[in-house]
Amino acid sequence: MLKILKLNNISYKGLEKFTTEKYEIASEFSNPDAILVRSTPIKIEDLPSTVRGIARAGAGVDKICVSDCTEKGIPVFNTPGANANSVKELIMLALLLSSRGVIRGIRFLDDLAKETDDPDVVIKTVEKEKKNFAGSEIIGNSLGIVGLGAIGSIVAEMAMGMGMEVLGYDPGLSVEQAWRLSNQVKRVEDLPTLLAKSDFITLHLPMLESTKYMINDETLQHVKKGARLLNFSREKIVDPNAVVRSLDNGNLSKFITDFPHPVIMGRDDIILMPHIGASTKEAEENCATMAADQLIDFLENGNIKNSVNFPNLNMERTGSCRLAFSNKNVPNMLGQVLPILANHNINVLDMVNRSRGEVAYTLLDVDKEVSANIIGEIATIEGVYSARIH
Repeated sequence: MLKILKLNNISYKGLEKFTTEKYEIASEFSNPDAILVRSTPIKIEDLPSTVRGIARAGAGVDKICVSDCTEKGIPVFNTPGANANSVKELIMLALLLSSRGVIRGIRFLDDLAKETDDPDVVIKTVEKEKKNFAGSEIIGNSLGIVGLGAIGSIVAEMAMGMGMEVLGYDPGLSVEQAWRLSNQVKRVEDLPTLLAKSDFITLHLPMLESTKYMINDETLQHVKKGARLLNFSREKIVDPNAVVRSLDNGNLSKFITDFPHPVIMGRDDIILMPHIGASTKEAEENCATMAADQLIDFLENGNIKNSVNFPNLNMERTGSCRLAFSNKNVPNMLGQVLPILANHNINVLDMVNRSRGEVAYTLLDVDKEVSANIIGEIATIEGVYSARIH
């Protein structure tokens, strides 16, 4: 029986993927085989030695000790695109809220309701004051999208459907992402150019060292005067102090974000939301289902999909036993493992090896059972992170 440690409330749609014949799920285990998590931080000192894989029901993994997991041979999975539609719809709302006086209008009516219940007074006051909440249409405006992955690409489609001109910048655009992207999106070669040409800017990037505070005093010097900036990606991609300075000097006209911070609270030119980009029933179900499917396929077959620290690898089972091992991506690792199997008269029927950066991962289907002693021999090879039977 495999034990899954559930660190947060996870949608039942995902949990039901784990059959009771093979899996046991609980919020407390001293020796779990895997962890299913949404938002709880995972630190290396709190990580049980029995854990073989971690699945995050969401995209960001900045709260997980990924590099430490890599050195222990633990793949960390996420669910890119599972909450994309939920975020896209919130972006649509943010674009409209930043263009129209909707929020101020609602607050005005709430205050008016406290002052009077006379219908005639309400009608007259509303007619007199409604001009103060006028806005503008977004059709014909330009939307600059920084990051053209799963979310950025469907935000582009949505914006074009609303009559906007879409500009895109993504230095790390993959071939797969490029195929998914509409040819009507105008590719921009650098961030300053995108900022200078966009009436609205929306960010859809992972939190990396290279993206930390990407939006700062220097980059905001290039922004088109009066532009509106949206951040529903990761909090630390934007320097909040720089945004305040840009708003104060009149370069930015609005900032809309899903990440409240004391520096940006209480301003009329900033619209804050309580990190609800993926807070829909559908997004939670999609994330939980994808995370569960990926974790199950790894635990049962050693296959890896959507890992942030291991290479993607999938192999159909052909033998009676499957061995998986991960190691530093250095020469002659296979040259040390295969002789161990040969010395025990074990024949390799099929094998796939992939690498990603400094990590290599191998699946081998063999013709007979591999004992714990053999696994121990492989695990003691210098540079091997983990060796397991799936």
